[in-house]
Amino acid sequence: MEIIQSPSPNFTSGRGGKKIVAIVVHITAGLMPGCLSWLRNPKSKASAHYLVTKAGAIHQLVQDKDMAWHAGFVNKLMWDLYDGSNPNRYTIGIEFECISGGELTEPQYQAGLWLIDMLCKKYDLPCDTLHIIGHYRIDGLNRPNDPGANFPWTRLFKELREGLEVPEWVKKIMEDAKAVGLITSDHDPNESAKKWFVLAIVLNAIKIIKGGK
Repeated sequence: MEIIQSPSPNFTSGRGGKKIVAIVVHITAGLMPGCLSWLRNPKSKASAHYLVTKAGAIHQLVQDKDMAWHAGFVNKLMWDLYDGSNPNRYTIGIEFECISGGELTEPQYQAGLWLIDMLCKKYDLPCDTLHIIGHYRIDGLNRPNDPGANFPWTRLFKELREGLEVPEWVKKIMEDAKAVGLITSDHDPNESAKKWFVLAIVLNAIKIIKGGK
């Protein structure tokens, strides 16, 4: 899928040594072409790395290696990966052309799905609610409706996970854990790798205990 380069001057070079750990989803306050123009206007002092339009076009305003000005203010925080510093340093911001209360078009949703999937793979981000978040999770006071109640979170996570290939080592741990009753078939193989490492340790402990009897 084509990414249109539409550079914005509203960014800070580099990321202050931080690694990208999450994607922050936003909706715009207006529609095209005004929202694109505003995010490229120095007077707005705002931007995002990407803008996905209702027509399904993807614009890149700021390069991933730099800080877009999209989520710098923290109020009423609801996000465990916040490290006390400016979230712009370690997140990628995606704006969807969709004013509050609106819904994404199908071409827009598909473009956003492709973009988020590409970024998760590029930066090795789990497709979960800790690493793909709405802006309201960072600023629940001033941005409680960003990206809004109609954003298709359930469908997005379902389709992102369906497109993932489960590693063989995770499959083996899942089989062994199910066999001894530690998990059920409802567990998601795309959950954090930390969970599977812990299960592997527990399974090994069980094996040692049984072997000692």
